[in-house]
Amino acid sequence: MNNNLSVRLLAAVGLSTLVLGIAIGIGWQHLHKSLPIPSPQKDAADKAKQEPKVLYWYDPMVPDRHFDKPGPSPFMDMDLVPKYAAPSTQESGLTIDAALVRNLGMRKARVQRLPIHSELEVAGQLQFNQRNQAIVQLRAAGFVEKAWPLAVGDKVSAGQPLAEFQIPEWLDAQNELLSQPIDQNPHLLATLRARLQLLGMPNALIARVEKTRQPETRVTITSPISGVVDMLDVKVGMALTGGATLAKINNLDSLWLDAAIPEARATGLRAGDKAIFNSANPGDPVLIGTLEYLLPSINVGSRTLTARILLDNPEGRLKPGTSGRVILQSSTGETGLFVPTESVIRTGKRVLVMLAEAGGKFRPVEIITGHEVGNQTLISEGLEEDQEVVASGQFLLDSEASFLGIAPKTAGGHDND
Repeated sequence: MNNNLSVRLLAAVGLSTLVLGIAIGIGWQHLHKSLPIPSPQKDAADKAKQEPKVLYWYDPMVPDRHFDKPGPSPFMDMDLVPKYAAPSTQESGLTIDAALVRNLGMRKARVQRLPIHSELEVAGQLQFNQRNQAIVQLRAAGFVEKAWPLAVGDKVSAGQPLAEFQIPEWLDAQNELLSQPIDQNPHLLATLRARLQLLGMPNALIARVEKTRQPETRVTITSPISGVVDMLDVKVGMALTGGATLAKINNLDSLWLDAAIPEARATGLRAGDKAIFNSANPGDPVLIGTLEYLLPSINVGSRTLTARILLDNPEGRLKPGTSGRVILQSSTGETGLFVPTESVIRTGKRVLVMLAEAGGKFRPVEIITGHEVGNQTLISEGLEEDQEVVASGQFLLDSEASFLGIAPKTAGGHDND
């Protein structure tokens, strides 16, 4: 009885297992038929979609040369490297490897806040500073007994003898002075000394005459200042009247710079503006001075005003008559943002800079520029202080950004279409 029951139970379990297996097989067959079978062509297409697009091949040592297919580099012993299209380049900007940046010798410059001043470049010529001029004259008639070997253009120092004179008019005034007792009538003695001074007799010579009690009619005329002889009219044997001019001597410690300012551009210039003079001779030093004033008259032929600039002339190296380039800088008292002029890209339609961002990223930014001051350009809109721009190699980056379709940011912060 028990054996028959066991046989029936085993038969039932086996039948159930068989039925379950058949059901699973049928279900798997239906599921397999309902799912699409991947083909080799579809797998290749999906893989191609996942891989980034190759824009071109290039040699990292010559990155500006692009090739349409891979192969050996014609420049170096290496294979060409693929350049892939970066995902979402419109938002992330252009990314350049740090090693490539070093190899290209790219330089960056910081956006600086500097004083704003206008700059005007004109021609100018150095002149003698007539305020540092000495004129040597005779106060009494005399005869030239000796003349030192000097000529116009020679340099002289203060105290340099020019000529020796015989002054007959001194004799009567000295005799009258010597005829008076030394200790009596001081007022009269002072009057007689003043008379000799008016006749041009030096105080030291008057004192010596009073001490030696011997009249002196011979005197040596010397240069009162150091400088260059501009006029000299003294020869041995000449008879000169009182008031005759013997020489003109110009000091070279400072010079006048006369700059021709176009009439239409003279507005805004004022006394105290900085002036930089670059001589036509590249070996001459650069002189820096200040604008004293604009002469009141206009040159009718050239329609220019003359700006008179005072320049210090260290060691007297520059000579009057020297011409050169004058840069006049007028400060407005305001400040602005400046970048090196070499970093600015002018396309004809817009003005750009390549903005250097963190992580080796670069982005073209459209800017609005003002005037140039030296090697700096004023930025009116588009940049902020302490940002960095590319000052060398920016044209290569701009070309790469254009190739990748990275539109520059406008001065207002929006993407260009």
